[in-house]
Amino acid sequence: MTTARPDVAVIGGSGLYALLDDVDEVTLDTPYGAPSDPITIGTVEGRSVAFLPRHGRDHRYPPHLIPYRANIWALRSLGVRQILAPCAVGGLRPELGPGTFVVPDQLVDRTSGRVQTFHDVGAVHVSFADPYCPTGRTTVLTESTEVSPVDGGTMVVVEGPRFSTRAESRWFSAQGWSVVNMTGHPEAVLARELAVCYTAVALVTDLDAGVETGEEVTQEEVFRVFAENTDRMRALVLRAAAALPEERDCACSHALDGIKLAFDLP
Repeated sequence: MTTARPDVAVIGGSGLYALLDDVDEVTLDTPYGAPSDPITIGTVEGRSVAFLPRHGRDHRYPPHLIPYRANIWALRSLGVRQILAPCAVGGLRPELGPGTFVVPDQLVDRTSGRVQTFHDVGAVHVSFADPYCPTGRTTVLTESTEVSPVDGGTMVVVEGPRFSTRAESRWFSAQGWSVVNMTGHPEAVLARELAVCYTAVALVTDLDAGVETGEEVTQEEVFRVFAENTDRMRALVLRAAAALPEERDCACSHALDGIKLAFDLP
């Protein structure tokens, strides 16, 4: 590998399967199997940045079968300590229509059956009150020169791969939640368990089924809107990746302080 060890990574969501052109490709295994795809490493304004397509570059992994533990473990083992996580979401408020960018500050887990921890033995309970890195969020918002993201909001993560019923969507909206997604959990908590900063960057691709009467959500519509905004998303995450501080002192970086682990960190 000719590039420097990356301390920043971007995990690409639906429609974002590549990030940089001049890259080294790394294939590796983990105690949890192989990650979704080989990891590519390139340079952004002199900084080494890793990229991993969450679903695989051919989108072979549906949201409930993504190897989340392998992905996060592999990135940390390469040196990554800060992750930017673009994702497609459904809007749960009429004002959060297609094309809106949201930088959420809270998460609600409505998944089921997913392995959501590295800590299978011992008493290890990490703080997750604030699931997203405050430094990462500030950096994304500051670097948003071409888009004006909504600052804050709650992302509810559902099991998928089906979309929500109208009743579910109306319930999510009634709780005051902002957007709905299928991949943000357990990705965020797994990063926290390895003391890696994690920042979600959400692109609204549709109004969820119960927000307004009319057309139901379709996969075709989701992919179309994301494709229309891929260049804006790529530009935003590249600027943010270059601008993230090289030295960390956020709560994420201290998540494991005073905790005895049953394994060595990668």
